[in-house]
Amino acid sequence: MHFLSSVLENYIADNSAPEPQVLQDLRRETHIKVIQPRMLTGHYQGRVLSLFSKLISPKRILEIGTYTGYSAICLAEGLSKDGHLHTIDVNEELYSIQQKYYKLSGNEASITQHVGDALDIIPHLEEVFDLVFIDAEKKQYDAYFEAALQKCRPGSVILSDNVLWSGKVVEPVKKSDKATQVLLEYNKKLATDPRVETVLLSVRDGLTLSRVK
Repeated sequence: MHFLSSVLENYIADNSAPEPQVLQDLRRETHIKVIQPRMLTGHYQGRVLSLFSKLISPKRILEIGTYTGYSAICLAEGLSKDGHLHTIDVNEELYSIQQKYYKLSGNEASITQHVGDALDIIPHLEEVFDLVFIDAEKKQYDAYFEAALQKCRPGSVILSDNVLWSGKVVEPVKKSDKATQVLLEYNKKLATDPRVETVLLSVRDGLTLSRVK
């Protein structure tokens, strides 16, 4: 499902902050060399993440789901002085491209890349996170949220990506479509969970903003 026409999407991007050159290059290389390039955050949502981060000025950021590192670079743009971002992905084959662009962006020293299962890694991170971005295996969203919440403080912000799932959340759901079923439950949970205050934004494929109470 396309929420907006391509003409309107282009207009929105054209009237938002420009995409930095390093991210243009990363986007191009991702489309040429990496499977499923549509998973990339992209210009418009990347600028949204960057601005959220700059508004929060987080000391510590946790990202669950790195892919080629585009969103990590966007989020790192808002880190406060001496801030640090921890990002986790299961695909070790993407490590080299991630490191290449972290260095080119000038954020290499501020980003730590973890390779493995986020649910195994998060409990061992001795950090309190001001900002969390969840963009990994959809069937594990609830588990990721609960793990991340244990590492947050009141006022921390948790962002969840792809919560509209190409519009499937408002269409008849097939019994075999586990991802959509999980996201429906997840969206309902966040909207009613007393531990957070939540708003679902129609940014790209849906972005939920939850503030920890």
